[in-house]
Amino acid sequence: MDMTLTPQQLSHVADLAWAWSALFLPRLAAALVILIGGFFVVDWLGRLTRRVLARVAHMDVTLKPILVALVRYAMIILVVIAALSQLGIQTTSLLAVVGAAGLAIGLALQGTLSNIAAGIMLLWLRPFRLGDFIEVGGHSGAVEEIGLFVCQLRTYDGLYLVLPNSQIWNAALTNFTRNAGRLVSINVAVPAAADLARVRQTLLGVAGQTPSALKEPAPAVFVDNIGGGAQVLTLAVWTTPQGAGTVERAIIEAIKSALEALGEAFVPSAIARVTPPDTDPSRYLAGRNPVYY
Repeated sequence: MDMTLTPQQLSHVADLAWAWSALFLPRLAAALVILIGGFFVVDWLGRLTRRVLARVAHMDVTLKPILVALVRYAMIILVVIAALSQLGIQTTSLLAVVGAAGLAIGLALQGTLSNIAAGIMLLWLRPFRLGDFIEVGGHSGAVEEIGLFVCQLRTYDGLYLVLPNSQIWNAALTNFTRNAGRLVSINVAVPAAADLARVRQTLLGVAGQTPSALKEPAPAVFVDNIGGGAQVLTLAVWTTPQGAGTVERAIIEAIKSALEALGEAFVPSAIARVTPPDTDPSRYLAGRNPVYY
């Protein structure tokens, strides 16, 4: 079969190619200009947004990188749509196709999207901030980054821990550093013959000399129970979240030394850190500053 083109056919093909080039190449050039110039503008807007947010003193540092990313991605989408429009592509139809594909991808990635939804809720409700020490789902650590998919924590022994946002959002969470105060309760068992007034005075003196122990609310001492040949007193001391470890480590040894110095009748048989139950009155000391609630 002879596939040789006649001169007339070659001329017709050349005319079509020229007409197509005259029509399409300017649009292609305009689309490339929009893409190249648009990405320069996107980069400039990203840096400008970062500088502007850096000067906003009252905005949480967690939100700043996320806002910068949202601005960049929104501008990139606008640039791509503008470039496609120059090529004659119907962007409305393209958006419909992208939307349908996005729905299919969303159904396939429900777990990932749940992490995004949980990340948005964490950023909105702010149960913790950068630097807070939290415990959730059996894991604990200091928050180093809050992202849309995961949160990055540093454990007390320096390990790197990544938790999916959905796991954090759907579990009970304890924030050890959010409130301004932390209650430390110490139970001290002394012989039944010990003078309660002297024991109480000694415990209050130890609390007053303990580093990181707060003066307000003032330390309190009360009798927890009497029986079995011993009197058990509870020393309740308020401290800062950062100072709780110092108080716990220092106060037990100081109590032992102070009571032993009073004589044989005051030697404690047990000294232990306890967590008061919800009904314990030591949780609700008179005059306690409301910021500790």
